[in-house]
Amino acid sequence: QVQLVESGGGLVQPGGSLKLSCVASGRSFSINSMSWHRQGPGNERELVARISSSGTTNYTDSVKGRFTISRDNGKNTVYLQMNSLKPEDTAAYYCNVIGAIFFPFKLVNVWGQGTLVTVSS
Repeated sequence: QVQLVESGGGLVQPGGSLKLSCVASGRSFSINSMSWHRQGPGNERELVARISSSGTTNYTDSVKGRFTISRDNGKNTVYLQMNSLKPEDTAAYYCNVIGAIFFPFKLVNVWGQGTLVTVSS
C-alpha cells in the first residue's frame, strides 16, 4: 500500500503565503500523477493543481498565477506553494496520488488525510 502524509496547513492572513507538502511512502510503488484538491465549507471537493510524472502542470482558474505545484521524485513528495492567499482559499487541502504497486501489480489512487488552510485577518 501507499500512504500519504500532508503538512504545512495553518492560519494565515489575506495576502500571505503557505507551502503544503505531501510525502508518499510504501513498498515497491511508482507514482504517476500527483495533485492537490480542496474542499471548503459547504462546497464539493475540487481539483486545485495537478502535476504529471513528466512535470506537466495544470491549475484551476481561481489559483492560476498564485499557486505553484511541484514535485521531488527522489523524495516522493509533492508541494503546493500558495501565495497571495484569499479568504476564499480557506479549505481542507487533500493530496492525491495515482500510481501502482508491484508484487502483485495493482493500480492505486490514494488520498491523504487533509490539512486545513484558513485565510483570515
